[in-house]
Parts: sequence; structure tokens; C-alpha cells
Amino acid sequence: MARIVRRTLDQPAQFTIDGKEQWFCRCGLSMNQPYCDGSHKLAKGEAPGMLYWYDETGTRHEVQGEFPDIRSY
Repeated sequence: MARIVRRTLDQPAQFTIDGKEQWFCRCGLSMNQPYCDGSHKLAKGEAPGMLYWYDETGTRHEVQGEFPDIRSY
């Protein structure tokens, strides 16, 4: 399923929980929420203040003008 994501940061947050290192997603792209799966690497090259959406294949699309009806993609 395609999702619209407004990226806040381009790297995960590291926490130690019960002595185990955990990495939590902060970009919104991980398919293994709340854990990081490395998908933040897709966000490299995004311009600050822009809105993008990513389809099922991980292809980035820039939102232009009106909010897109992604159901047609």
C-alpha cells in the first residue's frame, strides 16, 4: 500500500531496552514499524519542506499542487 510520508529525520533513533540495542524508525517509511528497516535511505535527496509519497516498490514521487489521489496509482 502506498503511503504519504512527511520525513522528519533521515536516521533512526537508538535505544537500549533490557540491555538490547533497538533502532526505532523516525522517517515513517519502515515496513516494520516501529523498528527501523533501513528504508530511511530512500529519503536521501529529498528537499526540505517538500512532501513526497512512496509506492509499493519504494519509488519516490513528489507531491505537486493539490494532494494526489494515490488510489489511482
